[in-house]
Amino acid sequence: MLLITACLFPMIAGPLSAFVSAGSERERNIRYAGVILLTDLLCALAAVFGRPLELFSITDRAVMGFCLDSFGRLFLCMVLILYTAVCFYAFEYMKTEERPNVFFSFFFVSLGAMIAIAMSANLVTLYFCFELATLSSVPLVLHEMTKEAVAAGLKYLFYSIAGALMGLLAVFFVYYYAGSDASFTPGGILELSRLAGNESIFYAVIFVGIIGFGTKAGMYPMHGWLPTAHPIAPAPASALLSGIIAKAGVAAIVRLLYYSVGAEVLKGTWVQYAWMCLCMLTILMGSTCAFRETVMKKRLAYSTVSQISYILLGLSFLSEEGFRGGLLHLMSHAVSKGCLFLVAGIFICKLGKRNVTEFKGAGKQMPITMWCYMLASLSLVGIPPMGGFTSKWALASAALGDGMGIFSVLPPIVLLLSALLTAGYLFPIAIDAFFPGHDFVLPSPEKKEPSLLMTLPLMALCLGALVVGVFGTEIVGLLG
Repeated sequence: MLLITACLFPMIAGPLSAFVSAGSERERNIRYAGVILLTDLLCALAAVFGRPLELFSITDRAVMGFCLDSFGRLFLCMVLILYTAVCFYAFEYMKTEERPNVFFSFFFVSLGAMIAIAMSANLVTLYFCFELATLSSVPLVLHEMTKEAVAAGLKYLFYSIAGALMGLLAVFFVYYYAGSDASFTPGGILELSRLAGNESIFYAVIFVGIIGFGTKAGMYPMHGWLPTAHPIAPAPASALLSGIIAKAGVAAIVRLLYYSVGAEVLKGTWVQYAWMCLCMLTILMGSTCAFRETVMKKRLAYSTVSQISYILLGLSFLSEEGFRGGLLHLMSHAVSKGCLFLVAGIFICKLGKRNVTEFKGAGKQMPITMWCYMLASLSLVGIPPMGGFTSKWALASAALGDGMGIFSVLPPIVLLLSALLTAGYLFPIAIDAFFPGHDFVLPSPEKKEPSLLMTLPLMALCLGALVVGVFGTEIVGLLG
């Protein structure tokens, strides 16, 4: 029961903490802190002592079940790191927003859904939890309830539902050709004898499923929701959407291809090469759009479109090395981009500035914040010893060693071009912040550094990026 308790506890305790009793803002924040820390503890216990659990059966093979394997534990760890950091940051940030209790209610419901995704034992359970994560995170996007926020929330909802339905088609086909046990299994669960003669339609459906689940991850051509929703949502929600919620699509693709279909079934087929092309196109398109964008949060949103496709590109190699490289970048991007969106929120609530040209001298007003921005940017660009370097090195090595001809050469070239563009849209902000020029005079020279509730999460995420850079290979190696 530990697994289901860890999923349900934040869904129930979070909203209750928001609305059961009045209390002061400080008392509510203490309750929220208690909920997030108890959730962390329950998940840790579940990771160590949790046993597989079947709730009920829909059909003979379609079972709602939960189980934690090595990939699930890694994904769960990233969920908890991002949500815990954002929770404490939001205590301060949400003072500037209306209806903070509503925000925290859906915050905790979405946390429970993301935990359930990590603990899903099969595709049916994963699909149910995937949809729940979408429905519970939509209110985070439209929180401000402006016309633009509602439009962005609906766009996110429609794209996500359309993508999930495409993914559901792939789930149907996998279950049709699966063996008696449909639980996630490394190498896949298909009965290849049943698939013989039907490969063409199966490949087409799986490709549709990749695009469908890739919608949540912002993969072309279903990426349009992401640069619309991220800038509108409050900064804590943007950090979650980019840092971990969008990676629910990555988790779904991992479970579909590596634990259900089997990587070897698709390796060398047109599905693999078409998917690789879409990933590389998304990387270059996202980086180029981010380079041209002047609104800070929208620039970071386009960056997310690009960077999550680094993960998908590694997965598209359908090799153990590519899989590990993708997981390294999942960890690196989660903490780095989460940090950058939280920094953008500080710019908004402390300086009232949203445009990338408006941050001159910010390094003198808030040095801790800007140093965290710089460290996260170094990781995203891929400068050692930060996590982005380790993950990109692993991805490039996996491509070059895979013997796929031109498709072994193109990915490292695309990664290098994207890294240059990433440096071009992140580093100038830090240069202007620390070195505004001799002629520049700060309009307000006093320090505007936010409280520890905001700066400590930034520092924790930067530390996480460094840990991934130094120990990431060993952490992923624990997956076996």
